[in-house]
Amino acid sequence: MGLQLHFSGAVLALGVLLAQPARAQDSLQGGTVSLPPIDVGTTRLGGVIVGTSSSVITAEDIERSPAQNLPDILAQQAGIQTQHLYSATNGTGSTVDLRGFGVFAPSNVLILVNGRRYQDFDLQGFDFSSIPLNSIARIEITRGNSGAVLWGDGAVGGVINIVTKTKPQQGASGRVEGLAGSYNYYEGRASASVASGPWSVSAYGNAITSNGYRVNSGLREQNATGNINYQVQNWGAYINIAGDNQRQSLPGPLPNRPSGFVPFWLNTPQESNTPLDWAKKQGISFTSGVNATLTPGVELIVDGGVRRKFQQATFYSYNNPPFFVFDPSTAVPMNYVDTVLTTSSITPRLDITGSMFGFANRLLTGIDFYNTQYNSDRPTGFGLPPVHSYDIRQTTLGLYAMNTMAVRPDLDISLGGRVQNNSVKAVDIYNAAVDPNAGGYASNPQAPPLDTSEWQWAAHLGADWRANPWLTVFGRAARSFRLGNADERVGSGNPFGFTAPANFGLQTQTSEDVEGGIRIKNGPLNIQTSVFAMWLTNEIHFIPALLQDTNLDPTRRLGWEAAASYQVTEDVRVRGGVSYVDARFRDGPYAGNEIPVISAWTGNAGASWDIVKKLLVLDVSAQFFGPRRMDNDQLNIQPLIPGQATVDVKIGGRYDHFFWSAAVLNAFDVQYFDYAIASGGSPASLFGPAVPPTIGAFNAYPLAGRTFLLSAGATF
Repeated sequence: MGLQLHFSGAVLALGVLLAQPARAQDSLQGGTVSLPPIDVGTTRLGGVIVGTSSSVITAEDIERSPAQNLPDILAQQAGIQTQHLYSATNGTGSTVDLRGFGVFAPSNVLILVNGRRYQDFDLQGFDFSSIPLNSIARIEITRGNSGAVLWGDGAVGGVINIVTKTKPQQGASGRVEGLAGSYNYYEGRASASVASGPWSVSAYGNAITSNGYRVNSGLREQNATGNINYQVQNWGAYINIAGDNQRQSLPGPLPNRPSGFVPFWLNTPQESNTPLDWAKKQGISFTSGVNATLTPGVELIVDGGVRRKFQQATFYSYNNPPFFVFDPSTAVPMNYVDTVLTTSSITPRLDITGSMFGFANRLLTGIDFYNTQYNSDRPTGFGLPPVHSYDIRQTTLGLYAMNTMAVRPDLDISLGGRVQNNSVKAVDIYNAAVDPNAGGYASNPQAPPLDTSEWQWAAHLGADWRANPWLTVFGRAARSFRLGNADERVGSGNPFGFTAPANFGLQTQTSEDVEGGIRIKNGPLNIQTSVFAMWLTNEIHFIPALLQDTNLDPTRRLGWEAAASYQVTEDVRVRGGVSYVDARFRDGPYAGNEIPVISAWTGNAGASWDIVKKLLVLDVSAQFFGPRRMDNDQLNIQPLIPGQATVDVKIGGRYDHFFWSAAVLNAFDVQYFDYAIASGGSPASLFGPAVPPTIGAFNAYPLAGRTFLLSAGATF
């Protein structure tokens, strides 16, 4: 903590010395850099970094969307791809991808809640189903590497900041809503808030139950969040408490061709070959912060928090002696996972608005300190001694600054940098006495201990030039990095696999990117389009054939994104977006090959029509993804996941305090999947030579066809 306190003192002293009260004519202006004052517990830069491609989803957009979960709402934005495992029920098991990272998007797209990192130190990353939709005020999306300056590692593809409704209007209000849909989907939502003078209190919660589209894909989940705020003229404080509880059954993938080991394949998409596997999760978080105006134009914000997540999962063996025939009635536990993840943090910062060298200026500078403890036991079954016990601790300490200056009335420039120390200590305690595979490994199954520390850095340079009242040209260059998370270092963690040990020594992934584009805002028309290039070194990727994560040879992304909206009339609005990304290896044995699970082309379109003002409204949205390589197909020799398009339709209305809606999702009943694992063969081992991939063989997660969703509720 001594180093952290020295950094804190230096940053605070520098900020106060540089700050000068802003004259009225010096205030930052212009379409994209009208940066609002920081709201404690909300965000760091109002969702805007000069020179970046950014967009905002409002609470009204969320309410009107036919989509029933957050990942599918995000997929209606240009450049965002998704993958689903469990029929997309409330977003559980869904991946949101920016700039083409496929399966590893959760580790390369940084998720914030109210401007604070909410990315957990595991492969699950952020669980989109843990945030009640009715608690969201807006979602801010910043694409590319630049967000790493303000928020640290993991902001490679971009940053998604979920801003919740923390400051209700004066008085008391509430809302209740019930939803019912296909496959016994039921959800209840409730919220209430009260504000009086400087005090405000709000609470949001929801409960979900669903049988799911497939056998053993049921979901049971409850989420709740509460806020207490106090704000007077020169200072304020807040407390946020959130909790969630989830049980998700795990139906597993289905092979595309008959197999002697399992009874079901893709011609029976609702079945499961893992009818007993399940996972549970319980989480609780506590965040608190204060803000104070030190002098005119200088605001100090200090946030701190603790999050704990408990996870359990059981995976069964269904082919057991004496006959080795698939039989759930004789299934025995094969692997049990019991993990506790604790993250504590403190993030003091200064927001300084004033004049520097005669130019209107805003400086945001601060310190991030995060400590994460990961403890995971991996026995063969519940209550048994663990075969492996993993103990991993990661500590990061970052110092950052982002400066935005209006050098001319039509030109804003931002420059930012971050230095961050990352330390990791990891231990694998291996118990050969309870390992059924003891003595059969090709190498030592116990991972060597790790105790390492390194410095990394991030940087951003961006500019916005307002060529005229309706055209803005923007551009930037940036560098970012990401660390291997705990699950990536552990690998499969499967005590029944004759695999390599955990790879604690993953190297840090680094990335550089450049981007340029334009924004057009001319009356009812809004357009944003940009092109980008990204070069990565030591990209972290899981190789299913090895059941281990590794650092890839150098890779790169080249892409183009465009989004537009047009207010046709007062009652009709249309929107659309299209994106292209070419993600390839640029060196090594796969040089020139496409990176798996990334579609080159994706698109979205939508229309909103107020048929009768508020009484009857219609919303239609469509999403398209092009063909993508299957996971595990670095050789690019397997068939592609077919591209598909789906359409969702929602009609609803509001009268006085009552509202209702009816939605049809995947209206044309498309039968599809967006994630599959190709045969990758197997490496040489003590039991025989290497086996090449089986061409055309793969496992996939089939998704639901046409589904229905009804909702009704009231406000008071």
